[in-house]
Amino acid sequence: MTAYFERLSDSAFRATGEVQGAWNTSEQHIAPTIGLLAHLVERHRDARRDDALVLARVSYDILGVLPIDVVEVDVRVIRPGRTIELVEATLSHDGRPAVILRAWLMQTADTSAIAGGALPVMPPLDSHAEWQAGAVWPGAFVRSGDFRHREESPGRASAWVRPHHPLLTGETVSPTARALGVVDLANGMTPRVPIGAAFFPNVDLTAHLFREPDEGWIGLDTTVTFGAHGVGVTHSVLNDAAGPFGVSVQSLTVRPVPARG
Repeated sequence: MTAYFERLSDSAFRATGEVQGAWNTSEQHIAPTIGLLAHLVERHRDARRDDALVLARVSYDILGVLPIDVVEVDVRVIRPGRTIELVEATLSHDGRPAVILRAWLMQTADTSAIAGGALPVMPPLDSHAEWQAGAVWPGAFVRSGDFRHREESPGRASAWVRPHHPLLTGETVSPTARALGVVDLANGMTPRVPIGAAFFPNVDLTAHLFREPDEGWIGLDTTVTFGAHGVGVTHSVLNDAAGPFGVSVQSLTVRPVPARG
């Protein structure tokens, strides 16, 4: 089965054509890279310890665009600890850092007696219409999944996503890394303006997770906001069939396209 990446060595990975981006089809969509880095942090954790600290916060800074090519990843522990640690993963192309992840990993405990919260629960899958993301955006990645979509207004929508392909050839990937591999799609699920009227790529993505999702559809309950001075924010409540499992935020650089004439 086609995957988004193929492992070449302990630290090198080849992106396949399925990662083709939406803003520029000669570049990678950043979404599967986000999932790949989460997976490699978890593998690095499992090679060092056997208590399975969980990813509680992942914060990605996107330093530049990535061609559809071989990338290298380095993972290191910044703040070791018995119950909490901070890990950094750097993804580079041709020696140039392109994405940096800092992840807080935390020990689990039984807090079921006090669990709960007031995050909104997404409408169920069957209340969303089938949607062809490829009719809105170019690139292979947005065509490599199933989508259900429900738009309230430009910049406010919910969408269920299910990727067709595994993240990495021949490796078991956790439900958390799999879900993180599609979260970046949120910024394109409900454009505030028609595609071509403005560019609004994100320069980062931060997700806070309070439980592991299941292995089914991933829900993105998304609001996109543009400020008046070229900066925007995309905020999403992340859902699975059982309800919310976290939130994500993306910082946008908003660039209107000048009218011709």
